[in-house]
Amino acid sequence: MTDTPAARNWAGNIHYAARRRHAPTGVDELRRLVAGSDRVRAVGTGHSFNRLGDTTGDLVSVAALPPVVELDPDRGTVTVAAGLRYGDVATRLHTQGYALAALASLPHISVAGAVATGTHGSGDATGNLATAVAGLELVTADGELLTVDRTDDRFAGMVVSLGALGVVTRVTLDVVPTFDIRQYVRLDLDRADLDAAFASAYSVSAFTDWRSGRIREVWRKQRAEQAPPPADWLGTTPAHGPCHPVAGMPAENCTAQLGEPGPWHERLPHFRLGFTPSSGDELQSEYHLPREVAGEALAALDPVADRIAAVLQVCELRTVAADGLWLSPNHGRDSLAVHFTWIGDGAAVAPVVAEVEQRLAPYAPRPHWGKVFGLDPAAVAAAYPRHGDFLALLRDLDPVGKFRTAELDRYFPR
Repeated sequence: MTDTPAARNWAGNIHYAARRRHAPTGVDELRRLVAGSDRVRAVGTGHSFNRLGDTTGDLVSVAALPPVVELDPDRGTVTVAAGLRYGDVATRLHTQGYALAALASLPHISVAGAVATGTHGSGDATGNLATAVAGLELVTADGELLTVDRTDDRFAGMVVSLGALGVVTRVTLDVVPTFDIRQYVRLDLDRADLDAAFASAYSVSAFTDWRSGRIREVWRKQRAEQAPPPADWLGTTPAHGPCHPVAGMPAENCTAQLGEPGPWHERLPHFRLGFTPSSGDELQSEYHLPREVAGEALAALDPVADRIAAVLQVCELRTVAADGLWLSPNHGRDSLAVHFTWIGDGAAVAPVVAEVEQRLAPYAPRPHWGKVFGLDPAAVAAAYPRHGDFLALLRDLDPVGKFRTAELDRYFPR
């Protein structure tokens, strides 16, 4: 046994209830641990903000497993250790001439954790990070090692799994040839021009503080060969220096801007791997909405903009392409992701989250599984067409509930 996994999450709002914490250094050790435990959960880099991954039993980090990065150019894939951070994988890939199609805003997060929760980047034509998964290796409840790929009928239900089906040890990802990105930050966009902004570059993020009806910053991450935005692009003005999404935070933590070209993994994230993105004194919520009702849904929040702004650090708007993964927030529909970075005061934030959810309810919001949310379980189930299929898969692979938690039981009852 080791206490290597942290006792709390990155933000500090969750203190894990686990009796024991482990960081096995080999797969056989992990298999014995899982087989001998009555309750077990895997933890990644701790960037989730709720108790979905908590347990009263054994908390396991796979970060100490051998740091495998095995490139297969013939298949166009790379197989990586589940506990590796995306930033570390990306650096290795780039040196070999390859890339991933998307990265999240933080390169600090683990591959398996990000995939299991449907974490994403941004881009009209780009799926979330889980859509790049071509294969999984995991330890199941009985301690057996299971390998699955896209030829398995269950695969679409096993990728975004919330850690409920086993402890993932390796992930195989699709790769593409490496490419360069230029990042430009533009200021003061009319919200009516959001669709045009999102369509303008490879990856686009829009930031607002809900203190006005306009978008404060637009971060355009475009392929290096694309022409830079014109001076009057969509009525905005160019930022004259590097920016941070949260006003007042140091821009040195952020990836290079001002159109300076650089490799994909040093531009697609908002934050640099070698820097802490923020203090961690924050809470986060995120809701994925059908792209076709995005404008109407944002307008539904306008009457409570003052309440949102009072407990908000920043709100980020991104687009994500549809996919077929059962528990993906983007299953079957192109999406607008509305992400709130709140202040770290849970008591002040909770009623505002409830108000946001009430106003978004008519638009079938799907929560980011790793963030703060309180949506009614029946509404969540109704928003996921394959919810029942996943529940059946969960009962099949974990009949005794070894990987279950109280939060998981709330949304996927026994």
